[in-house]
Amino acid sequence: MAVHETPGRHTGFHLPSRHRAGTARRSGETTTATATRAQVFAGLRIVTGFVFLWAFLDKTFGWGYATASGKGWADGGSPTKGFLSGVAAGPMQSTFHSWAGAGWANWLFMLGLLGVGLALVSGIALRLAAVAGTALMAFMWIAEWPPAKHLADGSPSMSSNPLIDYHVLYAAVLIALAVASAGTTWGLGRTWAGLPVVRDHAWLR
Repeated sequence: MAVHETPGRHTGFHLPSRHRAGTARRSGETTTATATRAQVFAGLRIVTGFVFLWAFLDKTFGWGYATASGKGWADGGSPTKGFLSGVAAGPMQSTFHSWAGAGWANWLFMLGLLGVGLALVSGIALRLAAVAGTALMAFMWIAEWPPAKHLADGSPSMSSNPLIDYHVLYAAVLIALAVASAGTTWGLGRTWAGLPVVRDHAWLR
């Protein structure tokens, strides 16, 4: 009996293609890098959110850090009076003095801190948080006015950089987190984006 091989038919053991192995390895590396990047952004989001939340809580309850015990908002203190009345440089110096301690200024400032903090920690509404947080940082930057070398009384301002300070850095981080959709990892961003009202209004994401 003769055995004939069928043309085009292959049997036996085959080693995996180098090309396939290389592609699979690169795909795995890309997936790992993407996951790592998402986790880094998520961690940055959470710690930045805690900065805003801590500021809100300390100013509300006077935990003895930036706000002395018994001087918190809940105790009848003003979260804006000390800072705004102490503005000593810049084009809005007199304007900030007139705003210091005003009820509307206290509420806007505290709601801004709370809203941005909660949004970042939970991973929702990062675009709104970026807009609100950037506006808040811009006003605080103008209040401290880093470009000034001297204060209104002539004393040195001790400004370390006339343009880029921590307010600008925080604003840049907020914008980067929103652009990167950093709320989907370790956060509720995906669930939030799936809500009908959010799907219909992208600016709420």
